[in-house]
Amino acid sequence: MNRFIERCRKAGLKVTPQRLAIYKLLMDCADHPSADWVYRKITDTWPTISFDTVNRTLLTFSEIGVIDMIESYSLSRRFDSQTNNHHHLHCIRCGQITDFCDATLDDVPLPPISENTLP
Repeated sequence: MNRFIERCRKAGLKVTPQRLAIYKLLMDCADHPSADWVYRKITDTWPTISFDTVNRTLLTFSEIGVIDMIESYSLSRRFDSQTNNHHHLHCIRCGQITDFCDATLDDVPLPPISENTLP
């Protein structure tokens, strides 16, 4: 939590109770939730928080590096509280995303992005 608070302050963000609650929810989550899932969970304790606030907060957290955003072929972005070096397997049937580590994959060059490869 101290790392989170330090990162927020360094980025010029106020450490609000809502931001702390969203971050804590992510840290307690073992999977890779969507903004919609986070919103549904956070409204249990913060019933007046808006989806837009949750979504913007998650994007901001990703920008300052306290969480990672996982882009995939699913309909929604997913978020990962584990920012250590790791890879993801994404099941195209059930949508589950699983973390795994493999040092041999760390140096595999990514193919260049072209307009033809964008969905």
